[in-house]
Amino acid sequence: MKILLPIDGSEYSKNAIDFVASRTTVLGNNPTIELLNIQVPLPARASRLVGREALDRYYEEEADKVFTSARKVLKRDNITVTEAYRIGAPDEMIAQEADKLPADLIVMGSRGLTALKGLIMGSVTTGVLARTKCPVLLLRGKEAPLTDALRVGIAVDGSKYGMAAVNHVLKGIDFFGKGAQFYLINVVNDYAGAVMPDMAGMALPALSESEVLELQKKEFAETVDPLRPLFEKAGLKPTEVCLVGNPSDEIAAFAKKNKLDLIVMGSHGYTRFKSAVMGSTATHIAAEGNVPLLIIRAADDESAPKA
Repeated sequence: MKILLPIDGSEYSKNAIDFVASRTTVLGNNPTIELLNIQVPLPARASRLVGREALDRYYEEEADKVFTSARKVLKRDNITVTEAYRIGAPDEMIAQEADKLPADLIVMGSRGLTALKGLIMGSVTTGVLARTKCPVLLLRGKEAPLTDALRVGIAVDGSKYGMAAVNHVLKGIDFFGKGAQFYLINVVNDYAGAVMPDMAGMALPALSESEVLELQKKEFAETVDPLRPLFEKAGLKPTEVCLVGNPSDEIAAFAKKNKLDLIVMGSHGYTRFKSAVMGSTATHIAAEGNVPLLIIRAADDESAPKA
């Protein structure tokens, strides 16, 4: 596995380093880990004044300051890594480096900006998601898990994006640790909007409670039934979880209540503007919760169950 680990010396990137170092199962498989630091280019006038040689030395020294603290953690865990720094826009440089490796996984710390704030302030996380098809693991303020086996929630919705998340988990099962616990999560409609007016113009429920429960049960089955054979073939039996309401709110609340170590979900890979305007569930969960979020982009042909 090739892991790209962008770091900037902040507490957020420290969380990313600690998480990678905690994955003893994966690290036992001799992964390739690249530390990447992105330097914002100095203004053109300042660059001309100091000269190319001095400028290169400045960038290199600034990157080395960031790498020094990371080396201490990774050296402690006997992990060998490569280091690289690039000059430019962070989201563009990270996406380009991921393609260049090519990376199997990008691990990033995230400030957890809301979708709109991320649009205004230029969230690096959202920009990377918009530019790369590589899986991205986002980490917030939660400490790295103490055990190798993770408690993992897999969000599915019957789409190819949910299928991509399931396929990724089953293909790279070792990443989650021996004895990992999996929760297959689907959020169904609450059907609260199903109303009809009476003769007085009052809004009345169009469905009885039993009819609503039956619709929710059917919706859940349509999503989860095709996935069960895939888990059975892999020798896994995930806990099936049916939630009701807004997907981002319900998944974030379930993850917090059940102390999940990680949520895996597919994403459309919206551009920064589109995710802010239309509302990507993955973006909202990343903004609202502190549980690490592994976002998988679906391939164009990711439409049917895969073994």
